Parts: sequence; structure tokens; C-alpha cells
Amino acid sequence: MTEQDEAAAVRKVWSELGLPGIIDVHTHFMPKSVMDKVWNYFDSAGPMVGRPWPINYRMDESNRVATLRAFGVRRFTSLVYPHKPDMAAWLNQWAAQFARDTPDCLPTATFYPEPGAADYVKAAIDAGTRIFKAHIQVGDYDPTDPLLDDVWGVIEDCGVPVVIHCGSGPQPGRFTGPAPVRQLLRRHPRLALIIAHMGMPEYDEFLDICLESPSVHLDTTMAFTAFVDELMPFPTGEDPRLRSAGERILFGSDFPNIPYGYREALDAITALPGIDDVWLRGVLHDNAARLFATELPSG
Repeated sequence: MTEQDEAAAVRKVWSELGLPGIIDVHTHFMPKSVMDKVWNYFDSAGPMVGRPWPINYRMDESNRVATLRAFGVRRFTSLVYPHKPDMAAWLNQWAAQFARDTPDCLPTATFYPEPGAADYVKAAIDAGTRIFKAHIQVGDYDPTDPLLDDVWGVIEDCGVPVVIHCGSGPQPGRFTGPAPVRQLLRRHPRLALIIAHMGMPEYDEFLDICLESPSVHLDTTMAFTAFVDELMPFPTGEDPRLRSAGERILFGSDFPNIPYGYREALDAITALPGIDDVWLRGVLHDNAARLFATELPSG
């Protein structure tokens, strides 16, 4: 399939639903040196990946942006994340500049449990950050670490959503799983968390957390696809909780770090049993537009 054919196939999905495009809350843009290391890790099928994982959209930054625009992605993110101290503030500076240069990217930031984290998180919010990324698996930290108490408090008070990779897929970490998230929400019940990957593979537990906590959302990143279902399948059959949580489920792709085409991610969602066009319009666009108070021009 040519690039033009792929773009047309993606656009067909959302245009037939009467949408102006897609909002993708889970895409990655990083400094080139960091992205290269991420890709090298996937290429080596490192222990946090655990299987061959080809990068389908391995291209330079400008072409990646152009590809999302050709697909009709109206808003996306530059989810950056640190794996050690003294890295998050630098990533935030890079991401802020990327958002200034790329106005359809929601300004993105991150953090790490370290002294001064609350200060650079507040500075990022003051500078216009619209979304944070927390990666419990890669960062190998407890989300309830006391060094993050003030961070979560600042984020809770301002209501900026946090995409948090806290499920135990593709490989479990020391602090992954639903229990630390439940503990975090007991301390900060108004946190606008977006549970990445539908909480894979603890789908059941994280669906329950979403329904129990009005400020918690889920993103669809890689869930329901054949690649994931080989090892961590979503429970088969119609799950009424998907409809019940429908207004708090957001589309995410993991672009560019996916081992299949973008259209496949959309097809996996549109093929779910028991959902309708209203649900799909919410997941692919309207829920995120409401969450981020994003007004998009028609057409």
C-alpha cells in the first residue's frame, strides 16, 4: 500500500463517522538522540519489550508529523518520559519547543521522582503544558513515592491530564499494576489520569478503576490489535463496561512505535462488539476534544 493509499484508508474511517479528524492522545516525539535509543531498544527486543517489535513508522521527525497530518490527526502528543534523574526538565524544554513549532501537538511534559520535580512541573504548567506523561515501567518508580507528592498535588489542582503507563504490559515492572494506582487515587482522587493501553493486561481492574473514579480515563493504545491479542488479549465477547466508560475512553496509537499500520489500530476498535457510531465518534475525537477543551475547525 502506498503512503497515499494508506492515508486515504485512514481518512475513510473517520470521515464515514462524520468527524473532522482524529485526536490521538498517545503519540511519541522525542529528541533524536532519545528516539534513536528507544528504537534501538525495540530492535533488540529488550527485556521490557520481550518480543520482536519492528517500528512501522521509522522516519525522520518532519515526515512523521506529515504522516499524522495526512491521516487527518487533528491533535496529537509528544509523550516524552525519563528513565533516570536530571532528565525530565530537559525533555520538557525540548517538548515545549516542539509544540511551539508544531501547533497541532498538545504541549506535553513529564516528571520523575527527584528533588525539584514539583518546581519544573509547575513551570511547565505555567508555560502551557496540556498533558503529562508518566511511565512507571520504564522509569521504574513507585507512583506513590513521597518525592512525587507535591507533583501530583500541583497536577491535581490544575486538572492537566496525565497519560500513565501503569499496566504490566508488555512486561511487568516492580511498580506496575492496579494497586499503586488505587493508592495514588486515594491520596489524589481528582487526578485526571489517562491509563495507557487500557491498562494492559490488567484490563478488568483498570476498567473498574475508570468506572469508580470520575476523573480517570483509558486510552486504547495497541489494545484489541492482533499483535497484542497474541499474548495479552482483551477479554473476548461484549463487555458492557466499554459502553459504560465510553465517554472516558480516548484513542491512542503509540505512533510511530507500532509494529503494524495505523489503519489496523482503527479497525481493531471499529470491530469491537456492542459499540455504535456514537461511541466511536467519542473515542476517536469527541471525548478528547472535550477533555482538552479543544475547538477544531470543521473540514
